Amino acid sequence: MKLYSPAVIAALKDKHNFKISKNLGQNFLTDQNIIDKIIDGAQIGEKDLVIEIGPGMGVLTAAAASRAARVIAIEIDQHLIPILSETLKEYNNIEIIHGDILKQNLNEIIKQTGMDHVKIIGNLPYYITTPVIMKILEEKTQAQSITIMMQKEVAQRLNASPGTKAYGAITVAINYYCTVHHIADVHRSVFFPKPNVDSQVLRLDIRKSTPVDLIDEKVFFACIKAGFGQRRKTLLNALTGVNGLGKERIHDALQRASIDPARRAETLDLNEFATLANSICEMS
Repeated sequence: MKLYSPAVIAALKDKHNFKISKNLGQNFLTDQNIIDKIIDGAQIGEKDLVIEIGPGMGVLTAAAASRAARVIAIEIDQHLIPILSETLKEYNNIEIIHGDILKQNLNEIIKQTGMDHVKIIGNLPYYITTPVIMKILEEKTQAQSITIMMQKEVAQRLNASPGTKAYGAITVAINYYCTVHHIADVHRSVFFPKPNVDSQVLRLDIRKSTPVDLIDEKVFFACIKAGFGQRRKTLLNALTGVNGLGKERIHDALQRASIDPARRAETLDLNEFATLANSICEMS
C-alpha cells in the first residue's frame, strides 16, 4: 500500500469516513522522495527508538519502522487510530499512542522501553511547532535529535542569523539547546490537501552539554525574553528590571559585558547573551 498516494489517502478517508481537520493542521505527505529525505536526514538506524509526533495515516511511521528497532507514534486525532491500525498492521515494531504530545511524559515513555538511542520525528502544523520543540528541550528529553517538518517561515526563524528579521528569542533558545541542520525544502504541492505555505525539514541535534557557561540559566532566558519582547527598544531600556536591576545597574552590566547599551537584542549572538546574563548576575 503506497500511503503517500493521493488515491490511497482518498480511499482510506472514504472507507473510515474520516474528515480532515483544519484545526489540527492535517496535511498528508504525498511524495516518496521527501519521505526518504526525512528518514535519511533523521539518521535512523537499527538500534534506534523513534518517537513520531502526529503520524497521520502512517506514511513516515512505516518508513521509520523499516529502519528502526522500534517506533512509538503519538496521535491526537482519535479518528486516525483505526486508520493507523490498518495501514501499519504488517509491522510488529510499532506502538500507537492516542494522546496530545504536549501532555505526554516523553522521558517516562522512553524509560519504559529501556532504549537509549532515541530519535524524534514529525510533521508539525504551524500553531504547535514551537511549543512542541520547546517542551522536548526544556524537559531535557533523553533523545539525540528532533527531525521536524514545519512551515518554512518557522524553520527560517529557528535557523536565522543575528541581525536578520527572522532572528528572535526562539532562535537563541534553539541554538542554546541544539545544533541546527537544514535537511530539505518541501513545496506545498506535495501535500493533500495542499496548504497555503511551503515547508522545510530541519534536524535539531540536541547538545550533550551547553555551549556557554552561565551563572544562572533563568537570568539568561529572562534577558532573551525581555530583549526580544520589545525589539525596537535599546537593550538598556528593554532589559531594565531584569533580575531586579534598575536602568543604571543594567547600564553598568552592559558596559561590563562590553556591549553598547544602544544595541538591540536582534544584534546579539548566543555568546553575547550569555556574557550579558552573567554580567547582570554579577551586578545583582
